[in-house]
Amino acid sequence: MADFGAEEEKDDFSNRQGGEKRMIIQPTSLEDPKVIKLKEVLLDWINSTLKVEHIVVRSLEEDLYDGLVLHHLLRRSAGIDLHVEEIALSTGAQIRKLEVILKSLNETLELNVDQAKWTVKLIHSRDLLATLHLLVAIVRRFQPDLVLPANVSVELIQCEVTKSGIKADKQTEFITFSESSDELGRESNKECPIDELFKLEAHKIETVKKAILHFVNKNMASLGLNVTDLEKQFADGVILLLLIGQLEDFFIPLSEFFLCPVSSSEMLHNVTLALDLLIDRGFPVQSVNPQDIVSQDVPATVKVLYYLFNRHKNK
Repeated sequence: MADFGAEEEKDDFSNRQGGEKRMIIQPTSLEDPKVIKLKEVLLDWINSTLKVEHIVVRSLEEDLYDGLVLHHLLRRSAGIDLHVEEIALSTGAQIRKLEVILKSLNETLELNVDQAKWTVKLIHSRDLLATLHLLVAIVRRFQPDLVLPANVSVELIQCEVTKSGIKADKQTEFITFSESSDELGRESNKECPIDELFKLEAHKIETVKKAILHFVNKNMASLGLNVTDLEKQFADGVILLLLIGQLEDFFIPLSEFFLCPVSSSEMLHNVTLALDLLIDRGFPVQSVNPQDIVSQDVPATVKVLYYLFNRHKNK
């Protein structure tokens, strides 16, 4: 990993498997509004947390590498006060301090070295990606009510020196995921609960469908609409779009979709628009094929509604 948009030469970084690699973040990722917003939220959180200690952080890249801010965050957030130098001036002292701090943090976060997306070397080298991963993990653990931008990702170029030359691969790395996917299984590595649901007995499936149906009608009552069949009535995308507007508090111009679709293509347009809106707002529905909803596929329809239900059930 390397600092965002860095052009100058840096020390080689070791990846988590121990191979010699460098992860260079595409400069355009710096301009991503979600990345910018995430940095702003984290800066505001750090400064509000450490205000009583008269510590002001202006740069995530430049102000956390020596361990001072991380030590104070650990003390304020987790009540852990470590026996380390308050101000470490030399490189060696800073690294020793970071080793103690990150060891304690990893233990508190219940992570081993292989699971952590940060190392002493990365944090000390002012690696922004590793720093963001670390801060997000701290927030998730100690400040779960803090709303972070969902689905923040960066584009990376992975450069590796091999016997045959330099190998470069592009990849995307997520820093945050959607709120609902965090609640449902820690990021996107586990199977969706709805996929698991449809492996259960029929009566359990019906119980969940009834709960979602009640949720839908409760939120559509103000529009004078009533849903009795989840699959059929969501197939044209109209009620889905109206429901999204109700729950996410925005108006979708009628010119953007077909209010009374008469063909499969118009229905597909509506459903595709609905899924695009959900993805933009951080819902993990990228795997849902809009054609499946148009075709009244039960798991696809219920999955989309479940994610809406899961985020807004307490409204």
